[in-house]
Amino acid sequence: MSGRKNFFDRFSARFESLDASSRQAGLALLMRERGFFETVFNAVEDGILVIDRQLHLRYFNRAARELLGLPENTAALRLNQLLPDVDWKQIIPEDSTVWDRTVRQELQILYPQMRYLQFYLTPLGEDNPVATVILRDVTESRRRATSDLEKETVKAVSQLAAGVAHEIGNPLNSLSMNLQILERGLTDPEEAVSPADAVKMLRRCAGEVERLDSIIHSFLSAIRPGKANFAPVDLRQTVFEVLNFMRPEIEARKVTVNCSWSDAVPPVNGDVEQLKQAFYNIIRNAVQAMSNGGELHIYGYSTAEYRILEFSDSGRGMSAEDLREMFVPFKTAKAGGNGIGTMIIERVCREHGAEFGVVSAEGRGTVFQVKFPDGRRRVRLLPGN
Repeated sequence: MSGRKNFFDRFSARFESLDASSRQAGLALLMRERGFFETVFNAVEDGILVIDRQLHLRYFNRAARELLGLPENTAALRLNQLLPDVDWKQIIPEDSTVWDRTVRQELQILYPQMRYLQFYLTPLGEDNPVATVILRDVTESRRRATSDLEKETVKAVSQLAAGVAHEIGNPLNSLSMNLQILERGLTDPEEAVSPADAVKMLRRCAGEVERLDSIIHSFLSAIRPGKANFAPVDLRQTVFEVLNFMRPEIEARKVTVNCSWSDAVPPVNGDVEQLKQAFYNIIRNAVQAMSNGGELHIYGYSTAEYRILEFSDSGRGMSAEDLREMFVPFKTAKAGGNGIGTMIIERVCREHGAEFGVVSAEGRGTVFQVKFPDGRRRVRLLPGN
């Protein structure tokens, strides 16, 4: 029996043993505390909801009501009616009895008005069949004037530069140490090094140079994407070119790649080089998450409104905390990683007007989804009760 259940059992037993006046006082205290927490949640600008496995709304704050245009009577309303572009089948598989998938997604809603939202979902635990949903309105950040964007870019570059300065410290120190030892070994007979040891030190130096090159290349890619050259892009061909380029790393990690495509996935309007960069980082993240080999499934299909790519790996998955920090530069759980790759993915997706989402469960893999709109989205009305 879980600790939560034990707590409520003890609470119920204690409550039953109280006299009428003590029960009344206890209930009054609980109601006051509930009122306090509701006041706090209603003061938060982000929308907060609690949903069950059937996606019914168990709780929502004022901001959630305003963002989603919730009616007075929500008893028969389910969250998938309000957010149909979320892939609920991935979040709550029909054949699963455990709710353990954490989600981060950026999406567009058209009711009660057009908005861009960041959507976070975190289950509250195996013994509690509910999940917390947070909705963050990022519409204004999408509509910033050019001058505001330039200021934000300067700030981001400053933060990245500081991160780069920190990141390159370790490989530089390693290079310096190995080169000093090698120099003494070649010039001082008393500290001579064997040819085998000299080769090992040179290889370590070469590895550190590659690491420095990777950090600097990622930094430049993040801050200097170049002018986009939009044209029709064949997503299938673009993904295959990235896979061919990454073949040595994929084979070295013993990862099997399976691709499946619907009969017709129309081209998207995009910059093929930027899209290759984004797909490279998505695939590389997936491959690196499978340290002992595994499978990467890539699905390409289209709907009436989207061209969709899904990258599903069988790796270690992510916790809710990992997912929250996934798009923060230089915060990464990967050995040797620098955390810039996910920033590049986010930037490229936004430049292409694409919605992106991540669904992950610790120990059970991660799915990264990119949805390219076809520019003809229909306005959806709020479903009737």
